Amino acid sequence: MAPRAYWKGYLKLSLVSCPIALYPASSASERVSFHRVNKKTGNRLRQQMIDPETAEPVPKEDIGRGYEIGKGQYILVEDEELEKVQIESTHTIDIDTFVPKAEVDERYLENPYYLVPTGTRSGT
Repeated sequence: MAPRAYWKGYLKLSLVSCPIALYPASSASERVSFHRVNKKTGNRLRQQMIDPETAEPVPKEDIGRGYEIGKGQYILVEDEELEKVQIESTHTIDIDTFVPKAEVDERYLENPYYLVPTGTRSGT
């Protein structure tokens, strides 16, 4: 299966703007992956969300997000609240300068990507 673009937008260099798409240069489907299995029965194991106080599984509809404000203290955050503070994106990469490769930390090279033009370039 062909990879899907992670991001689509524009590459802007000086007065030239080009529509582009960002693709992963490697695929997880090419990697070997394993499942957790019960050694005695050979059955695949499931993960469950367990409340540490009650030791009971938590139903999916009761699982939410919380920001820790102190040890064991959380403020619940709803999806609607996150949508309200979402930053608008221009979907444009403005290139101001290039950095020598020696100055780029190796950890940023662990997941390679490539850019592909998706249309014709235009002046802005």
